Amino acid sequence: MTKHGAVSSVLLRMNAAWPLSAASREFASAGVPVFPCAPWGKRPATGHGFHDATTDLDQVEEWWRQSPGANIGVPTGTASGAVVVDVDVHGPVDGRTSFDRAARAGLVEGWELLVRTPTGGMHAYYPATPGTEQRSWQAARAGIDFRGDGGYIIVPPSARSIDGTTVSYQVEEVNTGPASTLAAGRLRDFLDPRPTPRATPAGLDRGVDVSRLAAWVAARGEGERNRGLFWAACRLAENGLPASDALDVLTVAAGDAGLAEREITATVRSAYRTVRPAPAGRGTSSPGRGASPVAADGWFDRNTSTRPPMSSRVRGL
Repeated sequence: MTKHGAVSSVLLRMNAAWPLSAASREFASAGVPVFPCAPWGKRPATGHGFHDATTDLDQVEEWWRQSPGANIGVPTGTASGAVVVDVDVHGPVDGRTSFDRAARAGLVEGWELLVRTPTGGMHAYYPATPGTEQRSWQAARAGIDFRGDGGYIIVPPSARSIDGTTVSYQVEEVNTGPASTLAAGRLRDFLDPRPTPRATPAGLDRGVDVSRLAAWVAARGEGERNRGLFWAACRLAENGLPASDALDVLTVAAGDAGLAEREITATVRSAYRTVRPAPAGRGTSSPGRGASPVAADGWFDRNTSTRPPMSSRVRGL
């Protein structure tokens, strides 16, 4: 049998009869960080979620001594050395069809294990790509999520309560051939193709590298995504990029960071309203102190002032 990564190797040594406390210690002993989640559920039971994951056996034993029924969470990506393609089955969306299409295209080969999830879906485990950050993403219409850096999974022998019935996560199939890393970006492009952003106007300030700015936004983690997106949108507004073009550039990047499209649009709108206040005498009264200035003809107005308030400036990337 082919050699597997640490997470898959531990899963191959256990079964549904293992107590969760023993399984959590087994992962930690193998160098796989773990953290407790709600019994029968997926919500993290620690203050900082997967950021609290550890291999410290004393801490792990204390967590499961306090809550013996806690499900086991494992951070994906660099932290554990494993990434996961999460195939969902929810209502009319059946990710198994999308996974089969990707398999025929040769995009999901090389998995180590297939784990059946309590809701009828599947987790396909792959080794993380060494030295490369692979951010988590969602392709909701395809019914597939990618769990990489910035994400986590619930691992066997954890269980969920589904309609009053206890259902466990279970290893369903083992790959006896060679495992390989996953080209997560190609898989996403296949499942959820996105339009190419329009070219940056030639007159944009050379000091703003739009591609670098977008990459920086895409790399923001939870807790700093909105603030980073707002700052980036302010930079683009300061340099005269029309708001519609800013949305083209930032929607994909902020989506990669995990923000929803509606949230992205609202944040970019707020940034442009802050940087480009409506001038007096254009059908609106001058905003009072502390008010949010809004152009009378909408936030896509390209002729309002581009003088940024000092509060919108942040040092360097």
